Amino acid sequence: MFDLAQPEVSDAVERALAEDIGPGDVTSRLTVPPGLQARGLFIAKEDFILAGIELLALIYGARGGAQLEILRPSGSAIEKGDRLATVSASAITLLECERVALNFLQRLSGVATLARRHVDAIRGTNTKVLDTRKTTPGLRLLEKYAAEAGGATNHRQGLFDAVLIKNNHITAAGGVRNALIKAKEFGGPVEIEVRTRQELDEALACGARHLLLDNLTPAEAREWIQYIDGRATTELSGNINLASIRAYAEAGPDYISCGAITHSASAVDISFRLELDQS
Repeated sequence: MFDLAQPEVSDAVERALAEDIGPGDVTSRLTVPPGLQARGLFIAKEDFILAGIELLALIYGARGGAQLEILRPSGSAIEKGDRLATVSASAITLLECERVALNFLQRLSGVATLARRHVDAIRGTNTKVLDTRKTTPGLRLLEKYAAEAGGATNHRQGLFDAVLIKNNHITAAGGVRNALIKAKEFGGPVEIEVRTRQELDEALACGARHLLLDNLTPAEAREWIQYIDGRATTELSGNINLASIRAYAEAGPDYISCGAITHSASAVDISFRLELDQS
């Protein structure tokens, strides 16, 4: 789920460590004996869906290594009091990595938890929840991994791996037909946003196979999806939240995209407890 071999992942970890530690953790190096060994425990302070725990291997590996035991993998449903991982190394290493490790775990687990809430809200329907590009700059791949850990389906990674023709593209291209014709040279998936029934008919007449229906009410969405009648897959977006997503899913779309999964996720509460090596 979390591919540690991806350059974007190791780069994010290295940047986070450099940002926090800089030329050195002066507090730890002034107050902690250099040879002191210790053990750290990551403990849940609330219920959540875990994500990002695998990053601990990269974090401690970048600071000289540690003995790490991951007790619960990403995607696990965590309860308050659960132990997530243990790590043994020099006390200085554990202290200088503490905040970076917690920042990743708390943020990514927040994304996974919010994704799971959206997925649970539409359970029993045939609709899948999609994430979006509304991610923290520089952390997109990690946040998409976290959304997947929570049960959401990843949408496109960026502007390079799929075509999504939105209203401004339609305006710039000179209409739905022109936009779709120009997009045919792309070998991957092509999706187009339609705002009116006229645009919908034009898109279907041009062979569109994936339609984005934006800012409809649940009743409007049901009407449009029934009219499309399987001629294209459908995705709903726009002003859909946890309170309304069930009604939208019952309208029968194939997908519902939710930017809130990443842009509005709250960090979960995880603590790090340091214990001195008594041997």
